[in-house]
Amino acid sequence: MRLVIQRVSRADVKVGGRTVGEIGRGLLVLVGAEKGDDARTAEEAARRVAGLRIFEDGAGKMNLALAEVAGSALVVSQFTLAADLSRGRRPGFEKALPAAEARPLYDHFVRALSLTGVPVATGAFGEMMDVALVNAGPATFVLDVSSSRSA
Repeated sequence: MRLVIQRVSRADVKVGGRTVGEIGRGLLVLVGAEKGDDARTAEEAARRVAGLRIFEDGAGKMNLALAEVAGSALVVSQFTLAADLSRGRRPGFEKALPAAEARPLYDHFVRALSLTGVPVATGAFGEMMDVALVNAGPATFVLDVSSSRSA
């Protein structure tokens, strides 16, 4: 599972001009499911996201996690994170899970993140979405969690 995590002061997702998810301070989490990912992978990814100490404390150091700043997460499915750009000019998606398999993992990740106590908003799986954000910092992180590493 590949995640791009952006620390934001606000973010929202629109589908067809209608807002389907929005947050204030927190994390925008783009989630791409890859072949080999399973429920344990999603749970480990959620645990890691909830525990990331990437918010500044009183001394200006990245030392606080999402719950410590009363932040929320906006979770958006992102099929293209599984793209292989190593050949030619057109991305290959051989590593990406088909939507029918990726959707349950995405939903499991959202539930697992919610169970950590983090308020979670979502995009609309499989839809064309307009994602807007104000990246605070800017601070952007890439997290790869595989089933072999989540054991």
